[in-house]
Order: sequence, then structure tokens, then C-alpha cells
Amino acid sequence: MYSRPVLALLCILVLVFAYGVIGFMGKMEMTIENRKIAENKVAELEKQKEKFSSEITKLNTEEGKEASIREKFPVAKDGEGEIVIVDDQNPPATPQPASSGFFSFLKNLFK
Repeated sequence: MYSRPVLALLCILVLVFAYGVIGFMGKMEMTIENRKIAENKVAELEKQKEKFSSEITKLNTEEGKEASIREKFPVAKDGEGEIVIVDDQNPPATPQPASSGFFSFLKNLFK
């Protein structure tokens, strides 16, 4: 049992197992990262599911249907009109700043 060939064989066997364990640990870390990504994706899909289910329940009401149609198409009920807001074409006049100083005082004195 203490012969050199047996010890060399056992050393090689231990190295092979150590290499396998190190490879397994790397794969395990990758699996943990993939699991976190999958859990985040599931949480995101759950949020989308809740959003879509609330939109579906909203669309099952008359008000929801009407709001959806008004968003997609420019329609109006009978008796409703259209209001057009127009920008003011004449901008407000800006007062010119009064120049101050001795010469402007003399100039305004003789006006």
C-alpha cells in the first residue's frame, strides 16, 4: 500500500476528483446566477399579468370601453364640440429698461 506506483495513482485520482469538484463549483455559480435572472423575469411577468388583468377588468365596463375608443379614434358623442386653443400672435410688449446715469439724466431733463 505504500509503494510508489500506488501513491502516484492515488495522487492522480485525487487531482482528477479535485478538477471535477472545481468544475462543478463553477457550474453551480452559473446556475445560481441563472436562477436569479429567472426569478427576476418571473417577477416582471407577474407585474405585467396584474397590469393586463386590471386593464381587462377596466375594458369590461362601459366607461372603460368608451375611454379606449376615445384614445384610439377621434370620436365625440352627440352634442359634444371641439375646442381649439390658439397661441397669441402678438407677444406682450416688453418695457425697455430705463438707462441710468448722469448723461441720461441730462438728456431726460431737456425732453
